[in-house]
Amino acid sequence: MVDALRAYTLTAGMWIRASLTYRASFAMALLGSFIGSGLDFVAIMIMYSHIDALGGYAVAEVALLYGATSLSLGITELLVGNVSRVGANVRNGTVDTLLVRPVPVFLQLAADRFALRRLGRITQGALVMGWALVALGPVRAGWSPLDWLLLVVMVLAGAGIYGALYALGGAFQFWAQDAAEVQNAFTYGGNTLLQYPPTVFAGELVRGVTLVIPLAFVNWVPAATLLGRDAPLDLPGFAAWLSPLVAAAACCVAALVWRAAVNSYRSTGS
Repeated sequence: MVDALRAYTLTAGMWIRASLTYRASFAMALLGSFIGSGLDFVAIMIMYSHIDALGGYAVAEVALLYGATSLSLGITELLVGNVSRVGANVRNGTVDTLLVRPVPVFLQLAADRFALRRLGRITQGALVMGWALVALGPVRAGWSPLDWLLLVVMVLAGAGIYGALYALGGAFQFWAQDAAEVQNAFTYGGNTLLQYPPTVFAGELVRGVTLVIPLAFVNWVPAATLLGRDAPLDLPGFAAWLSPLVAAAACCVAALVWRAAVNSYRSTGS
């Protein structure tokens, strides 16, 4: 595992050095990522220029939801985002090359074409979360050290859940090949969904993203405790701390599905 992570780091470092060779191009790409990911929050702010609350949530509370899910997705996108391109690798036969190297295929795909410009989404999400924490001063004043820990756990566990979705989507592409948009529906689509409070969605949808595809544990469930609100589906208070367990379980399932997908792959020469 140490050697595999070292190979990932070396490969990612190679692509980082390559991207920094052309500083102006990198700066423009980073700025484009920052602005592009921030348009969703601009839309939210436009809505709040006409309303005082959305689903009972004030703008600062929605900003906390937005910042948490954007940070989680940004971390995952930076570290393993290129797994979404596995379908192209299957089609052009380069998976054969990956299989003969002494490094796990998943890590090779994740490090390939490592895009440092994706820091734009992380930066934008962190800024929105920082603004939300300042705006939530009265609520934040009552937070204990455990609440601050829960904030960190929420972001990291959310990244783990998104990582599992990337792995599952990549595994599906071994069979479906041209199915990157199916994966995007759950990652980027899920991110858009979680930017808004659960109270604006139908109960069936909330149950689906809580009990079937556990996207609600990215931010809805833990954020409810931080904001002093009822959790979706009236889950008990301790459910806020289940996000790491949900992320671990999702990653275990994703790892099993990924292994099955790789084992089912048939070489271009077969």
